[in-house]
Amino acid sequence: MDSSTVQIILLIIHTLFFIYAFSVIVSYIILAIISGIESNQYMKKNSFVNYNEILSSTVSPSISIIAPAYNESLNIIENVRSLLSSHYVNYDVIIVNDGSKDNSLELLIEAYDLEKVNYLINEQIPTKPLRAGIFKSTNPAFEKLIVVDKENGGKADALNFGLNISNSQYCACIDVDCLLLEDSLQKMIKPFLEVTNVKVIASGGVIRIANACTIKEGKLLDVNLPNKWIEIAQILEYLRSFLLGRMAWSRLNGLLVISGAFGMFEKKTAIEVGGYDTNTVGEDMEIIVRMRRYMEEKNVKYKVAYIPDPLCWTEAPDNYKILISQRNRWTRGTIETLRKHRKIGFNPKYNLLGMLSFPYWFFYERLAPVIEVIGIIYFIILIALKNVKWEYAFAFFLLAYLFSVIFTIIAIFSEELTFHQYKKKGTGFKLIFVTLLEPFILHPVILYAAIKGNYDYYFNKKKKWGEMKRKGLSKKII
Repeated sequence: MDSSTVQIILLIIHTLFFIYAFSVIVSYIILAIISGIESNQYMKKNSFVNYNEILSSTVSPSISIIAPAYNESLNIIENVRSLLSSHYVNYDVIIVNDGSKDNSLELLIEAYDLEKVNYLINEQIPTKPLRAGIFKSTNPAFEKLIVVDKENGGKADALNFGLNISNSQYCACIDVDCLLLEDSLQKMIKPFLEVTNVKVIASGGVIRIANACTIKEGKLLDVNLPNKWIEIAQILEYLRSFLLGRMAWSRLNGLLVISGAFGMFEKKTAIEVGGYDTNTVGEDMEIIVRMRRYMEEKNVKYKVAYIPDPLCWTEAPDNYKILISQRNRWTRGTIETLRKHRKIGFNPKYNLLGMLSFPYWFFYERLAPVIEVIGIIYFIILIALKNVKWEYAFAFFLLAYLFSVIFTIIAIFSEELTFHQYKKKGTGFKLIFVTLLEPFILHPVILYAAIKGNYDYYFNKKKKWGEMKRKGLSKKII
């Protein structure tokens, strides 16, 4: 191969990398602008909403909070108390103990005066059978609590069991280790109550990181910034994702995922599509895509809503090992969902879902880590061949770094101008300082986890779910 041919090939490769990088930057800018518009409109509109009307109304629709639990003894008492502290009127809490090997059930029985009861199970979705049975409290203060003890079947199976025994119109599915704010349910139910010609099938809320926060009796009392860089970096990541990403996709009605930590669904539609898929590790994304696909195929106007208020707080990984395991699972879940529903991609029959949401997720979420690694390998090859124009390479890396930093700072300012959860002096400067380091302390780990997730999906037959080992929020509880 002569030198001119090599140069043409290199030019083509460089052009493809440039087009991809440029399109990523442009798409992020567009999403940030749309998110800003949506956030502003949301804040204005909801400043006139009297949530006490939803709170006190006896005709408010019924909601079941379904919380799967597996070996959650560190947090379970405080977090169930949090779920029972909602100011909403018409709701119940269903804790599904999914074959825990610790003493979670015994702790619940003792703390909430539980006793075994006969309970009607409408098995519309197949699940693993009961183990010890279904329990309710003898204490009237905990009349809203239902505890299920069943054989282990995984998170999706536990959620399906909760759907089977729920008698409510809507179901709020939440991780049991999350802390729910008292007004969360009335804010999450609001999109379902608005009178429009569009059917709301699901709504999602912002997830915030509770590491280092002060918690008492299941209530968030004080928001603190963690000391570990890895935890602060995840806070920045969450701000970008929820404030500058999902807000925009909600406005476009192209949201493909609602966090499994806290999301609300119309139970009827969730059951019609068969409930959660027990054969995927990304059940939260998969059920949203399946529900959207179902509505598109029925030609029903629908919407997946999004609430930007910080309604739910959870414990994030505080070490790299657990973080990698978590993100590995997220990657495999994304691959499984996109592969299962690949019929949607570039299919005009599915409208915006097929022509915008699905392709975006495929190119900029699914393929992004793969393309980045290919780029790194290609750059190493160029170095070996001594064919690097260092001034251009340096300019490219500097541009990528500065864009990442600026985009994160925009997310921080969006948080400050809207919900302003981090009020303590010096917090903003600390966030910005970690912003400068995040591309070096967090991004390489996330990239490694994503590549490992790809490898595990295709080549590792002994795939694990990716257990999130909790240290518990008890150390922050007073």
